[in-house]
Amino acid sequence: MTTPSMIDLFAGCGGMTIGFAAEGFKPILAVEWDKAAAATYAANFGEGHVIPGDIAQVSDEEIPEADIIIGGPPCQGFSNLGLKNLDDPRNQLWREYMRFVAKAHPKVFVIENVDRFSKSPEFQMLLAEADHGALREYELRFGVLNAADYGVAQRRKRTIIIGSRIGAIELPAATHDRQQEGNRQPWKTLRDVIGGLPAHPASTELPDSRGEFFGELMPGVFTGLDLHIRRTPTLKSLDRYSFVPPGGGRFDLPAQLLPNCWANKPTGTTDVMGRLRWDSPSVTIRTEFFKPEKGQYLHPQWERGEWVDEFGKHRGNPAKSVDRVITHYEASLIQDFPHDYRWVGTKIQIARQIGNAVPSGLARAIARQIRPYFDEASLISEPLERQLALIG
Repeated sequence: MTTPSMIDLFAGCGGMTIGFAAEGFKPILAVEWDKAAAATYAANFGEGHVIPGDIAQVSDEEIPEADIIIGGPPCQGFSNLGLKNLDDPRNQLWREYMRFVAKAHPKVFVIENVDRFSKSPEFQMLLAEADHGALREYELRFGVLNAADYGVAQRRKRTIIIGSRIGAIELPAATHDRQQEGNRQPWKTLRDVIGGLPAHPASTELPDSRGEFFGELMPGVFTGLDLHIRRTPTLKSLDRYSFVPPGGGRFDLPAQLLPNCWANKPTGTTDVMGRLRWDSPSVTIRTEFFKPEKGQYLHPQWERGEWVDEFGKHRGNPAKSVDRVITHYEASLIQDFPHDYRWVGTKIQIARQIGNAVPSGLARAIARQIRPYFDEASLISEPLERQLALIG
């Protein structure tokens, strides 16, 4: 078995590297401009190969040869939450990714981005580069994958592009689905990944600790239940939470509890103030999962209690319901990070790292699909005697 060398660009806190490292790829360079995210990556994979800075400032001389490049250029300009501004400089950062491909000349590269990227002008320009430009050596395969179909307890769709000059590599087939068709396993659920955690976290703060990364002190390193921290919502917020059943949202609130912005908007934004379901995957975890007004992030535990008004709206049973948003730790597990993953940063910085990450289970499925091509390519390049020894 070979040990392919890997560059991770826009590496974040390491979600993609987790999946690829699990399949035998060795990281030799990671670039991430967010210093707290880069520190989290370094805390788990080592600091020596990490550049915590702007990818555009990395010189060609600093780019080593590598077998594979992975990464996801920032995608906010293509996000449904953004303004879809095609002039947004963040949408041009994939060109830096291409510069690394040209210099490192990997056998394979992988790009991940939001699902809308596949319909963008930038994506068409990327295809043109593969047709007659800088990527003409590479055969591209691409599509939109749902992390839930690969054993992640989260419905998160991402555009995945695999470019290869060692033979076309198809995207991995789904291993899980809702209906369990064929040999596929059932979708992983929230109960599977957070069902055993304490329902009522004791603390609202991370432990008071500091670690040195890249020559400066940062909050951390935190791990496991260190991140299982609660918020302190207002009494009105708690009142609102209590009326929301699993799968429900703002439309389950009594009129007297609706803020004007919701009362005057009878349609749309259906997932805000929403509650997750125990026996389903989560919705997409975003960077502000700790704010229930941003999406369906209330804890899934809820049981019906008393009637409240003439419209039949129910309050949850306070003895059997958990009226809080998911914690940082729960969000990290939903994003498929290991239980013992090491984190660096403030509460807000870590939340951003979690929400921006690629679920490691999705990354591992892609890595598992790619890995045999490296072993075959290595075998072809070996002398005959060595080939026979490897086979035998």
